Amino acid sequence: MEIERRKRNHAHINIAPLVDVVFLLLIFFLLTSHLIQEPAIKIALPRSSTAEVHRDKAKTVYISKEGTIFFMEKKVDLRDLRKEIKKSLEHSGSDFVRIKADKECEIGLLVSVIDEIRLAGIKNLSIVTERK
Repeated sequence: MEIERRKRNHAHINIAPLVDVVFLLLIFFLLTSHLIQEPAIKIALPRSSTAEVHRDKAKTVYISKEGTIFFMEKKVDLRDLRKEIKKSLEHSGSDFVRIKADKECEIGLLVSVIDEIRLAGIKNLSIVTERK
């Protein structure tokens, strides 16, 4: 006597196209993340052969060629810079500030900005340059 076995239908999902799409999306986002621009504040950074690349989200002070000062992409006056830095220091514990100054800005203004940053309680700062 012969017993018939049930035939089982196995549903297989082909995941090869899904993997292809995921890899394509990953490649797309990796390539476009390098093309993200800095904020639209026009600054021609000075060049340095010893410049290091940092991609962190530190607080940044921008100084344009005309002498306009921006802190965290917000236009501020030199007199208000210390107050803005202290206010941002309360919200985040980071005590590091980057300075992106145009290569043609006045050195006196740059020194005044550094003084205001230090008077606000920030001891760790760096001046950003471009690699030659």
